[in-house]
Amino acid sequence: MSAALRSDLDRIRARVGAVPDPELPVITLADLGVLRSVRQDADGVVEVVVTPTYLGCPALPVIEADLRTVLAECGHPDGRVTWALSPAWTTEWISEEGRRKLAEHGIVPPGPVGAPLPVRLGLGRPCPHCGSVATRPLGPFGPTGCQTVLVCTACQESFPHMKAV
Repeated sequence: MSAALRSDLDRIRARVGAVPDPELPVITLADLGVLRSVRQDADGVVEVVVTPTYLGCPALPVIEADLRTVLAECGHPDGRVTWALSPAWTTEWISEEGRRKLAEHGIVPPGPVGAPLPVRLGLGRPCPHCGSVATRPLGPFGPTGCQTVLVCTACQESFPHMKAV
């Protein structure tokens, strides 16, 4: 691969990686861990490979359109967006920077995948408002499919929590 091509692909990767997630705009696609690769196929077309957080995600068409826009802006209007389904995305792919951004915006980042669930004694994920661990699930569903809502029994505030998958 030529130095010019490598430079072009690195530039495209930086641009597509900086695209915000439509449902969680505080985090980029790179920080979310869905951006798998940017490469040139054997036919010379630049391809962006992305793994969806889950197949039913309503943001997939928006993500694809945003990536196609970036490809066109980078001089590759014929570029492709490919969805890689295997291996399946996991919250472990969220970068440390992404976890920090989620926490800064009041979304509790997911814990480790496969970690034992805490025994519900009123101790849960720390509240981003007051820091108390006296939190509990408000219900199984949240503002997006990958989130749930917790409520703090100390300050009575609710807040989103990203589910571990």
